[in-house]
Amino acid sequence: MAWQGIEGHDAVLERFIQADERGRVAGSFLFIGPHGVGKGTFALALAKALVCESPRPGLEPCGGCRSCLQSAAGTHPDIDIVRKPEDRATIPIELLIGDAEHRMREGLCWRLLLKPALGGRKVAILLDADHLSEEAANCLLKTLEEPPDNALIILVGTSLERQLPTIRSRCQIVRFRPLATDAVGRILASETGQTELNEASLKMAAAGSGGSLVRARLLLDQEVASFRDRLMGLLATRPLRGVDLARDTIAFIEAAGKDAPPRRARLRIVLESTVEFYRAALQKAVQFDGAGPTIADASISSAVTRWQGDADEAAAAISRTLDALDALERNANLTILIDAWTAILEQPRLAQSA
Repeated sequence: MAWQGIEGHDAVLERFIQADERGRVAGSFLFIGPHGVGKGTFALALAKALVCESPRPGLEPCGGCRSCLQSAAGTHPDIDIVRKPEDRATIPIELLIGDAEHRMREGLCWRLLLKPALGGRKVAILLDADHLSEEAANCLLKTLEEPPDNALIILVGTSLERQLPTIRSRCQIVRFRPLATDAVGRILASETGQTELNEASLKMAAAGSGGSLVRARLLLDQEVASFRDRLMGLLATRPLRGVDLARDTIAFIEAAGKDAPPRRARLRIVLESTVEFYRAALQKAVQFDGAGPTIADASISSAVTRWQGDADEAAAAISRTLDALDALERNANLTILIDAWTAILEQPRLAQSA
């Protein structure tokens, strides 16, 4: 039975169970792992278990006390969640310490100083920790180093490299791995029901998910899945036609509508799938036995078989696509980003030396 419906992170759960049994749950944590594997969901479930008034063994919340009911409704006064606004590139400092007129009289750091309203613990979850500006991160340092009594702070990010060294040094690092393909398949099946989607569609989405449940859900959209197949064909073509890649990608993004979140989610799939393609291509290029890499994703496997580039080209493409992903997370203009990314992919030797 999955803990609170969460699959794939049993090792992380066991770490917290053991710490809780010893009464030694630390005050500051940094959750690190790929996008969409359930770090934020795990943090919320952990908060629910820790504020429960009648917890069961194994960090199982009772589900019936006041704390559990308010946690389930998202209204618990002792669970504080901060995230980056959609229209901002970074987390505003005001969310942490209040605006200029209310410094340390508002914001997350001030709220943590208050006594718990229902039980004996307060839990703060800071999502999108990758988007902490240096100024905002510095405001957190003292709180992370010396959290208030009975307060737990969880920062959620994607990689250690995107966190300031001062943040990393003050938190216990908890690493989350990509979900196994079969786990993604089980979750998708339980969410959608076999009557709505056939087994082949579920397997395709799970295989192309890269261990991310968020991406797997998007791949259940036939338009998204079809474009991903089209993308693999474009990437496999030599020489790469950057104009075609840019035109088709922009059309695919614009088809998501005018709202920014679904447009950015689609571009993230394009960029992450591109990284996976070139990683498989790099593996193929450096293998000398002629066997080629074993790839579970049939779409990538077929495209890599046709690709005739070399290891340097693949490595340069990975680097530049990761740069594009970073720019996406920093709210870059999508059209300009796509044009720049496809242009540099079209010139692999220039990308390698840039």
